Amino acid sequence: MSYFPRWPLTRNAVVMPDERLPRGAAIPMGVQHLVAMSGSTILAPLLMGFDPNLAVLFSGIGTLIFFICTGGRMPSYLGSSFAFIAVVIAVTGYAGSGPNANIGPALGGIIAAGALYALIGLVVMATGTGWIERLMPPAVTGAIGAAIGLNLAPVGVQGFQGTGPHMFVALLTLVSVAVFSTYGTVASRRVSILMGIAVGYAAVLVMGNGMGLLPAIDFSALTAAPWFGVPDFQAPVFERAAMVLIAPVALILVAENLGHIKAIGGMTGRNMDPYIGRGFIGDGIATMVSGAGGGTGVTTYVENMGVMAVTRVFSTLIFIIAAFVAIALGFSPKFGALLRTIPDPVLAGLGVAVFGLIAAAMIRLWVDNRVDFSDPRNLFTVGITLIFGAGNLSFSIGGFAVGGIGTATLAALVMYQLLGIGRKA
Repeated sequence: MSYFPRWPLTRNAVVMPDERLPRGAAIPMGVQHLVAMSGSTILAPLLMGFDPNLAVLFSGIGTLIFFICTGGRMPSYLGSSFAFIAVVIAVTGYAGSGPNANIGPALGGIIAAGALYALIGLVVMATGTGWIERLMPPAVTGAIGAAIGLNLAPVGVQGFQGTGPHMFVALLTLVSVAVFSTYGTVASRRVSILMGIAVGYAAVLVMGNGMGLLPAIDFSALTAAPWFGVPDFQAPVFERAAMVLIAPVALILVAENLGHIKAIGGMTGRNMDPYIGRGFIGDGIATMVSGAGGGTGVTTYVENMGVMAVTRVFSTLIFIIAAFVAIALGFSPKFGALLRTIPDPVLAGLGVAVFGLIAAAMIRLWVDNRVDFSDPRNLFTVGITLIFGAGNLSFSIGGFAVGGIGTATLAALVMYQLLGIGRKA
């Protein structure tokens, strides 16, 4: 069997990963996948003070890397990971508005996380995934993910507070995302974040540019920006403390990607387990490449899985199209300047929505996997992890400083295994 599939042309209702659509149908489908992930991939860097243009560019490059590492047999798009937000803010001291002036150490930490992620992929290729599922069952991964969301709560609330008009626009944006996600069509639910941005943006144009109740949106940089140009790449700085704090995020990405790959296997009816290790390696290398140039850490996206579930088109060539369109946008300073005009109250509303969903999604993970909270092992593991994360418990050992996300992750992993000693399987 060749490394890449042959991708024979098909006109069936269900298109498998190793098949392809006619060109006229494939291009719109690829653009649709780009739109589905664009809201989150644009929002994550803005919440960390990263350049959203670079995030979009490296999402396309990362998707190509993932495609090559998995032999073109795993349909996935890589976009900005929200798991990095809390640790990046902790490392850089980002205030939540404008460019992040201390981005270098965060990029070094992102590269460290990608290296650990790829190393785990190599181990999985040699040993299988059984040890991961024993080390990080749903009770543990859910607790760590929820702790990340709760750790970000003060950041979200701080950005939300302000003058009356500021809070109104932030609340309007937040409610808009919730309404579109709840009552929208299947297509609109996939882009609920983009629609929320549009509503909040329009409100600032009226209340700010029109009525003077808010700082007006400044379009001067957008007007001056050229349509095509080389992005402003950033260089990483390797600081031990930042790398120790950010690298454990790889564990969250492992659990997330593992679940996504198994879900894709279920949707396609094919065994994707042989590609799990290669998927981890692809995602890890993509995260390292992104961090080396100033981009965010990346991960597979559930939004794209939703598009595949609805369309029943799983052809991996679709994601090649989406990747090249993303790369083209990454080389458009005009596009990046447009993204940077998104007003602060709009980002504040989106931040509360996303941070809350990070925590709430973990509750869904517990429900879907029927985690037994009558078992004290699960109860104490989750409870301690949440308190450590929400309270941002930090400590130092020599020159190492471990923040709330690190202590929460460590507590979840150690407590679950400690409370399992002597128990029957």
